[in-house]
Amino acid sequence: MSEFIIVNEYPRSRPVVWQALTDPALVPLWTSTGQGGRPEGFEPLAGTRFRFVGKPVPGWDGIVRCEVLTADRPALLRYTWRNKESDAPSLVTCRLDETLTGTRLTYQHTGFRGIEGFVMSRLLGRVRRTMLSKGLPTLLDDLDEQGRLRPGRVSKPRWHNLP
Repeated sequence: MSEFIIVNEYPRSRPVVWQALTDPALVPLWTSTGQGGRPEGFEPLAGTRFRFVGKPVPGWDGIVRCEVLTADRPALLRYTWRNKESDAPSLVTCRLDETLTGTRLTYQHTGFRGIEGFVMSRLLGRVRRTMLSKGLPTLLDDLDEQGRLRPGRVSKPRWHNLP
């Protein structure tokens, strides 16, 4: 089985980082790359089935099927991930830990199977690293201390144009 782990620190509180990770209106602002990232039906509540909807490409219908397994605000979010209805699920875990200067996010995606899973883990790992190192920090800069967009800040993705 293949997996990837990404660890980043952000100079924001855990509740603000949690809000950016779990608010369906905010998620597309850091995940969108032109290929998707819009959650449908998401709530940070165990048992919630939801979908990430993106732009279809050859071999993928643009939908990731998920189910929340654990939602422990503001510390842990765990959900399944299936690119196709027939896929065995892989597992995404987002762990938030307080640091002296803010929050450490450990993003882990495990359970990729076979050669197709190996390739998918490499692809998703590369995309997620960019989202978590550019997209999420850009959004966090635009949020106030309650995790809401500051007045005058953009409400659409802008990070993918950054150097």
